[in-house]
Amino acid sequence: MRLGGSTRSSLPQRSAEILQSIVHAYIEIGEPVASRTISRQGTSRLSPASIRNVMADLSEEGYLSQPHTSAGRVPTAKGIQEYVQSVQVSRSVSAEASRLRHQICRLDSMEARVERSSHVLTEISRNMGIVAAIPTANQILDQVELVALADRRVLMVVVTRDRVVRDKVVSLERDISQDELASIRNFLHANFCGWTVSAIQRELGQRLEEERVVYDHMLQRLTMLVQKGLLDIGLKPTLHTEGASNLVGVDLHLTREKMRELFRTLEEKQRILELLDRFLEPTGDVAVQVGLAEVHPSMGELSLIGFTVNLPGGLAAKIAVLGPLRMNYERVMSAVYHVGQALQSPEP
Repeated sequence: MRLGGSTRSSLPQRSAEILQSIVHAYIEIGEPVASRTISRQGTSRLSPASIRNVMADLSEEGYLSQPHTSAGRVPTAKGIQEYVQSVQVSRSVSAEASRLRHQICRLDSMEARVERSSHVLTEISRNMGIVAAIPTANQILDQVELVALADRRVLMVVVTRDRVVRDKVVSLERDISQDELASIRNFLHANFCGWTVSAIQRELGQRLEEERVVYDHMLQRLTMLVQKGLLDIGLKPTLHTEGASNLVGVDLHLTREKMRELFRTLEEKQRILELLDRFLEPTGDVAVQVGLAEVHPSMGELSLIGFTVNLPGGLAAKIAVLGPLRMNYERVMSAVYHVGQALQSPEP
């Protein structure tokens, strides 16, 4: 589910209000909620008997469960997912949001910002903070450095606008001097700084098709370096996670073996990236997925709250918190949103 703000519930108003009250109470106390508790809150004018009838209907429809015959009700994943539709994502810049923005914006590299963001999310939510910076074909060239090494080898260093550095040593079939490498570097800086890498590749391809290039010594050398991967900057995402150990203290009703399976899953980088890709689309809205059993059986009692943003320099970032079904959704959703806004802010 993707939320730009609150969304109208699919339930009748009376049922939706009682469900919201039950989820609020359950998040606060962590115990089954009785009709008497809802009646005492004064959020509904119904009698306890009428509230019990509505709760029975909600149970039949799968929004609530009853652990014991005489106990109150507990919201299911379906019930919490319905409740989340009513949650307002606070976009106003509160004191806490300003603090988040300052902590992240003061860092001078995107990688440092990404790492700090996962820490901030873990600190606020007391759950698992996840931030992935994902390169796209729109990364912008900022700087190139070429260094001649022994045995016809060249160190190629490419820096993109997001301040990510890629370096690669390649072996050539012919000698190339440092002066020639300096000419290539100067040519790239003069003609292509500020271009996206994909646009540079297209433009060079067009130039190399022109007959006069055959007689251009410098472009021949540049072609050789491009063929060796000068502009193949790679699209491997950078992933930072923190706080998986916080899930140990949460009652997820897992056996020891299931808990071990959960942590093995959370240790696999590719599994986490697949989780983010599956539920966090680039819509510009905060997304909430309650219950992740379809991803892995051990994750049935976990929720994912996340946000996708486009960053300066051709990166996309997926910001998320992974936690138990019983968490403060309003607070975590707002934190995820504001961390995303901080990552998008201009660098100092």
